[in-house]
Amino acid sequence: MSEVSAESVKELRQISGAGMMDCKKALAATGGNIEKAVDWLREKGIASAAKKASRVTSEGVISSYIHGAGRIGVLVEVNCETDFVAKNEDFQQYVKDICLQIAASKPLVVRRDELDPAVIEKERAVLMAQAAEEGKPEHIRAKMVDGRIEKWVKEVALLDQPFVKDPEITVQRRTENLIAKIGENISVRRFVRYEVGEGLEKKKSDFAAEVAAQAGK
Repeated sequence: MSEVSAESVKELRQISGAGMMDCKKALAATGGNIEKAVDWLREKGIASAAKKASRVTSEGVISSYIHGAGRIGVLVEVNCETDFVAKNEDFQQYVKDICLQIAASKPLVVRRDELDPAVIEKERAVLMAQAAEEGKPEHIRAKMVDGRIEKWVKEVALLDQPFVKDPEITVQRRTENLIAKIGENISVRRFVRYEVGEGLEKKKSDFAAEVAAQAGK
């Protein structure tokens, strides 16, 4: 522990969001290598989160977010195990982050298993038609489309999306890091997202960039 510098601990905390002692342990276990320490924390976070995943989350908050002078509105319910954690500053910040994520990245569902199979098949049919138009050989179309379907799922399932404040991790990883930090199970239960003029033809804006800028990135 004595070989771990305060600067390294601070840097790792900023990257991972983990607690100081966990950062010290990670750096000590990886010889002070920041990149390996991040992986170490993630592995521990996965194990910690997995143990807590079956716990009931019946507390939490419903939060709202309005972006762009009323152009986008988000309402989200995030659950935890206790009312104490629901009032925790880290949990409250996480909820705000989820609101920003939904506003910026337009997910359709929270988890990939919530996608309607009919919607997936419709998307697959469109992609197969596109592959045919591109002149791709028939024997490789299915494999190619499988890859595109996976890419699409990661775009529309909230937990699979790159985290808007740190695209190097997913929203799922952001969640696991917080679970490991506070010691309680956390889950995004549901959300709704409204956008003025949604479904109508209009000038496109990069809301992800706007949200990132607003967040100070």
